[in-house]
Amino acid sequence: MARKYLFGLVLVLASTWSFAAGVLRVGMSADYPPLAFKQDGQIVGIEADNARAVGEIIGRRVQLRDMALEKLIPALLAGEIDVIMSGMSVTAQRSAQVAFTDSFMLVGQMAILHKDKLARFAQPWSIYQPGVRVGVEPGTTGAAFAERELGEAEIKFYPDPAAAFAGLRQDQIDLYIHDAPTSWQLATTRDNADLISLYSPMTEEMLAWAVRPDDLSLAGELNRALLTMKGNGTLQYILNRWIPVRVEVH
Repeated sequence: MARKYLFGLVLVLASTWSFAAGVLRVGMSADYPPLAFKQDGQIVGIEADNARAVGEIIGRRVQLRDMALEKLIPALLAGEIDVIMSGMSVTAQRSAQVAFTDSFMLVGQMAILHKDKLARFAQPWSIYQPGVRVGVEPGTTGAAFAERELGEAEIKFYPDPAAAFAGLRQDQIDLYIHDAPTSWQLATTRDNADLISLYSPMTEEMLAWAVRPDDLSLAGELNRALLTMKGNGTLQYILNRWIPVRVEVH
C-alpha cells in the first residue's frame, strides 16, 4: 500500500514538474508605455508581445507577472520568475547580477521641449549652450548624462515626466531629457500636442532580457528565439505596432 502511495506521489510530482517546466514566468513592470503597460486591465506593449512571440517559438506557455521595477531583479534571483522582459537597459551594475540576452533594440536619451523653442534647439549642438535650463528625473540615465555632459546647464529635478511637462509649459526649463519611450509616448498623446521631441538620441542604450546567471540554457533558448524574430520580421512588426517613429533593431 505504501509503495502504491509513494508511486502515485512520484507521478503527481513528475506531472507538476513537467507543467512548471512548460511555463515561462515573465516579470515586467507594467508602467512603462509603450514597452509594457496596462490597457483595459491587460498587460500590453512591446515586451508583452515579445514574451508571447518567444513563448510560441520555444513552445512554452507564457505567464506575465507585473511588479515594480526595483523588485524585478530580486524576484529573478529568488526564482520567483524565469526572465525579466521589461525594456531593461544593459548596464555594468545590472550585468554583475544577471545574465543578459542579446539586445533586441537600441534606444537613448532624448530631449523634449515646447514647440515655441524648436527653432532655438533645432541644431544638435544647441543643447550644449551655456545657461540652458534642463529638467531631468533623479537617478535616471538622463540625469547622469546631464550632469556629465552639460556642465554649463542649469539642472532642475522633476519626479516624473508629467511634472517636467508642466515645467516646460510654465517656462521653468528649456528642455526635459528622458528616455526614448517617453518621447514615443509623447508622439501618440493629443494632450501633449504643444510639446515635441527632437528624436535624436544623445546616448546609446541597449535593451535586453535578463535571466539568472546560472540559467544559460534559458538564455540560449531566448537568443535563438530572438534571432528567429529578427529574421522573420516578427520583432520589427511588434516595434512598428507600438512605436510611432522609426527605431533601430539590433
